[in-house]
Amino acid sequence: MLPPRLQGGRRSVLAAGVAALLLAAGCAQLPSGTRPQGTDAWSGRMSLRIDSQPVQTFSALFELRGSPETGELSLTSPIGSTLAQLHWSPGEALLKNGSETRRYESVDALIEAATGAAIPVGALFGWLAGRDDRVPGWRPDLGQIANGRLQATREAPSPTADLRIVFERS
Repeated sequence: MLPPRLQGGRRSVLAAGVAALLLAAGCAQLPSGTRPQGTDAWSGRMSLRIDSQPVQTFSALFELRGSPETGELSLTSPIGSTLAQLHWSPGEALLKNGSETRRYESVDALIEAATGAAIPVGALFGWLAGRDDRVPGWRPDLGQIANGRLQATREAPSPTADLRIVFERS
C-alpha cells in the first residue's frame, strides 16, 4: 500500500522508484558467470515504514544488482506487476515506470524526493553483505543476516523510519 502523500500521479511513480531503489523482483537475473566482476545481487521482499503524520508504508518484491556506484533495482507487487525499475550510475538515476522515465542526479536524490526520507543506498549494499557500515542517524541490525533478514532503523533526523528486508543473495 502506498502512503497517502504518494498515491496518484507522479508520486506513485516516485514511490515505486523508492521501492525499486531498495529492492525488487520480476526482472530476469543475469546467467551465472555473466555478472560483471565486483557486483552483487540480492532478491526478496522489503518494507519501509516512515513514522510521519500520517504514517507512510510501502512494501514490494525486489531484485537489486550492482554496487552503490552503478546498479539497478526492480520492484514488483506481490501479484507480480512491475512497479518500477531503477538504473543508476555516477551523476544520474533513472526511474522507469511503464513508458515514463524520470531523471535524478543520484539514487539518494530519487529516494529523498519520493519519501521525504534519505535512505543510505551505499550502506544498504554493505548491510546486505553483512558489513556494519555506519551512517549517521541509522542503526542496522545485522543479527539475522545469515538467515536472510535485515532491519535498519533511522533514528535521526525525524521522522523515524524502519526498513525491513528478507532476501537471498544471488
